[in-house]
Amino acid sequence: MRTFTPSGSPRRPHLAAWVMGLLLLSPMALWAQTSGQTIRLVVGYAPGGPVDAAARLFAPALGRELGQTVVVENKPGAGGAMGGDMVAKAAPNGLQLFFAASPTMTISPHVLKAMPFDPAKDVTPIAPILSYANVLVVNKDQPFKTVPELVAYAKANPGKVAYGSAGMGASNHLSGELFAVRTGTTLNHVPYKGNAPAMTDVIGGQINMMFDIIGSARNYVASNRVRAVAVTSRDRNASMPDVPSMREVGIADYDVGGWYALYGPPRMPADLVARLNEATRKALAGEELKNKLIEQGYDIWTGSPQLVTERAARELALWGTVTKGIQVQ
Repeated sequence: MRTFTPSGSPRRPHLAAWVMGLLLLSPMALWAQTSGQTIRLVVGYAPGGPVDAAARLFAPALGRELGQTVVVENKPGAGGAMGGDMVAKAAPNGLQLFFAASPTMTISPHVLKAMPFDPAKDVTPIAPILSYANVLVVNKDQPFKTVPELVAYAKANPGKVAYGSAGMGASNHLSGELFAVRTGTTLNHVPYKGNAPAMTDVIGGQINMMFDIIGSARNYVASNRVRAVAVTSRDRNASMPDVPSMREVGIADYDVGGWYALYGPPRMPADLVARLNEATRKALAGEELKNKLIEQGYDIWTGSPQLVTERAARELALWGTVTKGIQVQ
């Protein structure tokens, strides 16, 4: 006897299996399908700056570990946030990654009128990369040559000590704001359109001092155009071993530094994050890259994605207090 089967039903198990296969296709399998494709490492700043320079050193080393080409793509704007927004909207397949600078993740949310993405929710932390400190440099003809002398002078002359920065809300602006809070002084902030013009005016004596990234300031210090009085980290920096830390000169609870970390789009799977994290660690362990970065004043910072999450949350809270009343865009 022939059994009647409704039209099309014999093919339904095959269709169901095909659909389930798509649903169960692991993200790592999707990653395998992208093997050989170029990975874009997005930088939220223009070419030529310190973030871009560090990313361009890191990209080929990461590419070697992954067996793929990694190219830097600059997406400047909104204090680095446009680059983060670009990655936040990308597919979670590892082909677009964000070389994030800490000010974008911890300062911009407080000072921008409209932050295009939420750094705590819209991207996936993958790996820490580098950390760095600023150095407080002063015009070499100033009457103060140490931090205690600077603090005494500023207290005796409230509002007369001027410091420059790369602009309102920049990390070196907020380094100065925090310094004033911790020392009980009143300083005069002078914003510039970048670190370089601010440093020019420190050298020329138009302003008294500024906080600058160690890698950028080191040559000015070495050539005796400015005087380095303290690094902003808790400990001394290997590239400026003779310059004391803020803690050493009596500024308690002042540990200000920046960092770079690797982020991906939201909903990146754990196995893909783990692979990228491992590749980042191996890239930074290479002697050639490591030595170049240390020479520029960076500290190699490796570890789990959780380290990035925790540090970002801690500094987001810190800058939330310091930035009250500051809004730049």
